[in-house]
Amino acid sequence: QVQLVESGGGSVQAGGSLRLSCAASGGTLKYYNMGWFRQAPGKERELVARIVWTPGTKTYADSVKGRFTISRDNENTMTLTMNSLKPEDTAVYYCAATYGGWTTTPDYRGQGTQVTVSS
Repeated sequence: QVQLVESGGGSVQAGGSLRLSCAASGGTLKYYNMGWFRQAPGKERELVARIVWTPGTKTYADSVKGRFTISRDNENTMTLTMNSLKPEDTAVYYCAATYGGWTTTPDYRGQGTQVTVSS
């Protein structure tokens, strides 16, 4: 069973940067699409960035476009570089993997890492 573990969350002031990492173990995510969700208290879950296995197309939510960058280092690791952070980026960030699209529950999801941005 594949397990995803996120790291790199923390607290930062507005305008700062953080880099989140996601590592898979227990199996391979070859051919899986991967992405990052976030969820803030009282808000719906948001898919902020995703990357297709091939050809590696990246898609971003409008709320983070131009500030966040998703990358996939290999079949089992992924990063999210977050720049120019805003207080509204405060949320728990989850990495996820899906064999198909993102309209259904991902096949795998991590436990999440907290990102807090103060003004």
